[in-house]
Amino acid sequence: MPRTPLTLRRALDAHCARLGTCRQCPLAPGVQPIVSLARAPRAMLVGQAPGQTESGGGRPFAGRAGKTLFKWLARAGLDEQTARELLYISAVTRCYPGPHRAGRGDRVPSPGERARCSGWLTDELRIIRPAVIIPVGRLAIESFLGAAPLASVVGQEHDVEHAAGRAVVIPLPHPSGASSWIHVAEHKVLLDRALELIGRRLGTLDIPSRSVA
Repeated sequence: MPRTPLTLRRALDAHCARLGTCRQCPLAPGVQPIVSLARAPRAMLVGQAPGQTESGGGRPFAGRAGKTLFKWLARAGLDEQTARELLYISAVTRCYPGPHRAGRGDRVPSPGERARCSGWLTDELRIIRPAVIIPVGRLAIESFLGAAPLASVVGQEHDVEHAAGRAVVIPLPHPSGASSWIHVAEHKVLLDRALELIGRRLGTLDIPSRSVA
């Protein structure tokens, strides 16, 4: 059955209402799922897991890593408002997993948490049927490309089959300040190449490119 903007919006409204009430994992009190604002998305961006700033639910990538991510997307021609409106921002897991036991950064979601959360992403792929997917960080990249060194996948386009068809996948490294990968000169070149590819691909989806200083 052909989708219309109205049917897509209604499907995402219903999906996000269910997601917002999910409490499948025994996390700290007050931790709630993050939910994307996009209701007419042209593509998907898939992160790893929310940080502490997003622990109470609400907008994804609202913390320090988000500031870096949206600076990157600005280099691809997307300001933050446009990105939030036209990219459906998903994640491997939707709730803040808590701090890392060692005290630096956040805890990596357990395999069980990832498994319990996986259905949300599968449903979103089927609802949106994205032609372009931007996975951000190791866990998100592995969901679409399997395990591989970042340097071998960032800066390239990958044709991938997903739950609702095929998509061009353009990976990005994680923008967390805890990651040293992005500070290596050769890796900065790969990041620049990935952002250029994202800008080109999103342009083919009629997503407006804006020059951001």
